[in-house]
Amino acid sequence: RRGSEQPGGRPRAAVRGGGSGKAFEELKQECLRGGVLFEDPDFPACDSSLFFSEKPPVPFIWKRPGVSMPSHPKFILGGATRTDICQGDLGDCWLLAAIASLTLNEKTLARVVPLDQNFGPDYAGIFHFQFWQHNEWLDVVIDDRLPTFKDRLVFLHSAEHNEFWSALLEKAYAKLNGSYEALKGGSTIEAMEDFTGGIGEMYEVKKAPDNFYEILEKALKRCSMVGCSIDTSSAAESEAKTRFGLIKGHAYSVTGIDEVSYRGRQVQLIRIRNPWGEVEWNGPWSDKYVRCPIDTGLAKAALDDGEFWMKFEDFQVHFDKVEICNLTPDALDDSAAHKWEVTIHQGSWVRGSTAGGCRNFLGK
Repeated sequence: RRGSEQPGGRPRAAVRGGGSGKAFEELKQECLRGGVLFEDPDFPACDSSLFFSEKPPVPFIWKRPGVSMPSHPKFILGGATRTDICQGDLGDCWLLAAIASLTLNEKTLARVVPLDQNFGPDYAGIFHFQFWQHNEWLDVVIDDRLPTFKDRLVFLHSAEHNEFWSALLEKAYAKLNGSYEALKGGSTIEAMEDFTGGIGEMYEVKKAPDNFYEILEKALKRCSMVGCSIDTSSAAESEAKTRFGLIKGHAYSVTGIDEVSYRGRQVQLIRIRNPWGEVEWNGPWSDKYVRCPIDTGLAKAALDDGEFWMKFEDFQVHFDKVEICNLTPDALDDSAAHKWEVTIHQGSWVRGSTAGGCRNFLGK
């Protein structure tokens, strides 16, 4: 959208790509010169930005972290990590799983979440994030008014109550898609591709190749983003909890893979994260499972933070789908183990020129 001026001198928001619209820095400087906080007219603090088919179940109040929320707000506190991502009252676990995977690659994260943003002296209530859309990077500009109820964020939030990068990223993605409600239900691989411009692939775990462990190990080593889920047989099973502490129809992110020596045997392990920030696998190798100590650094305190280790064999039994987003070379470090090449062809399908029907009906 092309930026313009609001009555009263407030700059309009920009979803900017390919040089169109006002850039983030230009909008921010206009706010600083005018002594005003940015208000985004394209994604206003009202019900239409929340829902398109229903009304909020409770009266949400939009608040700014830099003005009316916890004192000393931080954009990023102690580094952006997967523990900064806790799901709120919105069914967008697919998005949160992708964000958790995004935090594992600092270079890719820094492109989606520009790190030179803060609530410091040059605070103007304006932030921006970048997403890959239609073969180009779009710069999505937002204000920092976030929906709250009883002084708590309603949707995505960090475990640290004064950290806001993840909540603002969710808002920018909601703006890109039209509303917060538009994020209810989706595919993790779609969000991964929007964060990276990468190429996605999907595996059915029960039909995966014999070297599936090696496939995932190599994917994580080359900084690919990996998600997983458990199928449901009916709508009633969605987000149903199994006796093993796993959630059906729920998007998880794969955050690690390793092989350890235990009682004279090599054990293949995989680390999974629930974007709820709680509710974990309770079987072998889980946080609370009684076992002999291991000195590999894999063990951690019994903490219900949503992340857990499990044997790869158990993973194959309980999970059904794995989604992998392979990053393009420009998103990887020079030292990364990758052998990808990318070629982009610009153009369009034109009837009678570059497009046609099947062999038997070429004109249709």
